[in-house]
Amino acid sequence: MSRARGRTRMRARGTLTVIAALLLVSALVRLGSGAGHAMARADATGEPAAAAPAQCRTPADLQRLLDEMTVREAQLAEDEAALADRRAALALVDSEIARKLDELAAAEDSLRRTLAIAETAAEDDIARLTRVYETMKPKQAAALFEQMDARFAAGFIARMRPEAAAAIMAGLSSEIAHRLSVVLAGRNAARE
Repeated sequence: MSRARGRTRMRARGTLTVIAALLLVSALVRLGSGAGHAMARADATGEPAAAAPAQCRTPADLQRLLDEMTVREAQLAEDEAALADRRAALALVDSEIARKLDELAAAEDSLRRTLAIAETAAEDDIARLTRVYETMKPKQAAALFEQMDARFAAGFIARMRPEAAAAIMAGLSSEIAHRLSVVLAGRNAARE
């Protein structure tokens, strides 16, 4: 067994020696080919000279393609800047529209409240005037109703208590009473 081990070690050493020798020869070949150029470029002080920049020549087709891509890239950058400006302008317009809509909603709300107040005030005024006509002497109220437009007068008669309305209607001329009755009946027929 010790003999077999000895032979295996010898083979391994031989193989390793051959590999090491090949690597050493490869390194020397590489150094030799590059060392000549490096030494030729060394200046008088012993420092290696700066390497000249490598010039790469491109075929005309490739150069034209490169130029077109450069132009296209500049156009894309320009378009992107224009789009960014447009987005900023649109954002500004959107915020202005939102502000105007808020103002409009506030104005609409204010108008709605004002109209509600006006309607309530008008309704209160009509109710008060109706009470005034109801409390007047029927002959005096009838004289006023004779002068009113039939639709306008019918509106007051419709709001009055039936007893007061009957007393005023009795004091009207038959023609005016008939007109008021037709208007009142027409209103009721339209509701049904």
